[in-house]
Amino acid sequence: VLDRRSLNDITRLIVLLITSKESHMKKFICKYYKLLVASVLIIALIEYGLGAYAKNYYHAGATSADALLSDDIVTVDKVSKRHEKTITFSPENPTKGLIFYPGTKVEYTAYAPLLHEFARNGYVCMVIHMPYNLAILDKNAADKYIDPLKEKYKTVKQWYVGGHSSGGAMAASYAAKNTDKIDGLFLFAAYSTSDLSDSGLSVYSVYGSNDKVLNIKNYNKYKKNLPKDLHEFVIDGGCHSYFGNYGLQKGDGDPDITMDEQIQTTIDFIESENAG
Repeated sequence: VLDRRSLNDITRLIVLLITSKESHMKKFICKYYKLLVASVLIIALIEYGLGAYAKNYYHAGATSADALLSDDIVTVDKVSKRHEKTITFSPENPTKGLIFYPGTKVEYTAYAPLLHEFARNGYVCMVIHMPYNLAILDKNAADKYIDPLKEKYKTVKQWYVGGHSSGGAMAASYAAKNTDKIDGLFLFAAYSTSDLSDSGLSVYSVYGSNDKVLNIKNYNKYKKNLPKDLHEFVIDGGCHSYFGNYGLQKGDGDPDITMDEQIQTTIDFIESENAG
């Protein structure tokens, strides 16, 4: 413990250093003050830019509201906190689980019809709201929920992560690093830039024949990253947007089927492959 005399000696030493090298101290303080101000301005500009970019997002359609309600088969639980928003769709005694990542700039509630229907087929499903509606900003979001979900839903034997468009790509990135936690991956109008070829995961890839948003060249280029026993299906007349309920995305092709038909076809394919 320092006594009063020692403290006085230290104080005098500090004063001496400041007064003897005053000009150097001023330069030092000025330099780092400028760096601090510049850093704050850069962070503020990034925040502003992200906010402006994400402000113009695809809103969920009106019919999503019905899928956000519990019924006699599916219970819908919503968590809405400042930094945490999730929706869980759960049937009684589910046997499969899915954590879902939304597509870029798509409101997460837009996927309620898809996930409610999955729940009617025995899945407990959780969709996660992403920062600024961009999954790339929280590609490891599933990590926070996978263990608590496993603890709560002990009847589930198979756990999947998945997503739509860029949300699927981010789910694939998570899957590649967490093969010990999950059994498979759902890619809806999406591809994986991460290597999953020897992952041992069951991978299901579904997209519409009329999809004009998905970069099909990249899709084919990165198909090598998926297991050889990939479960792949192209929905005749389907489009990019109809995995969710948010209208037609800019640049998408005209669908020849309804959103409900695309959702049901997707689930029927996955369930038929599981049964096989």
